[in-house]
Amino acid sequence: MALLNLKFLFLFFFSVLAQDNEPVISWNPSNKITWSDFKGKSILNSDAVATTASGITFGFAITQKNNNEVVDFTTEVYAHFYPKQSWYKVERADAHILDHERLHFDITELYARKFRYRIGLLKVSNSIKKQLQKMHNDINSELAEMQDKYDSETDFSRNFTSQALWKAYIDAELKKYDKYQYVN
Repeated sequence: MALLNLKFLFLFFFSVLAQDNEPVISWNPSNKITWSDFKGKSILNSDAVATTASGITFGFAITQKNNNEVVDFTTEVYAHFYPKQSWYKVERADAHILDHERLHFDITELYARKFRYRIGLLKVSNSIKKQLQKMHNDINSELAEMQDKYDSETDFSRNFTSQALWKAYIDAELKKYDKYQYVN
């Protein structure tokens, strides 16, 4: 029997803001983002000193028999930073704020790893597309909630003690899910 291979690509979080063919930076533990990666125009009337646009790019392929029975699926999950949507105010930016912004990207990577972990628990079934879409929506909501909580608890980087606690927590969580890091 011939197999059909259907590919669906979903971008989420800040991807709605991304323009076609916008370059992205994939999360990499040895290549941290720098201020030179923030290419967006700063928003002068904003109280924010910087904004990190990051998100999870997710795609999946489903293999079906001619009778539409799902026989296999594959996925791709990446944590991406969007330079053209990320910005900072040069006159107010410093190393501490850059570390805060980097942790936003690290949180995105953490949720990409959690997503890969959860995908690994799925079994092939005819409902796999719905399961993946629900999981996609759930992880996106959890990521947004965590990003908001991080900003709130660190007072957008102004609470140095909380910032240090968050850094330690995210580093530990990344290690806990190290097996689910994407390696090219």
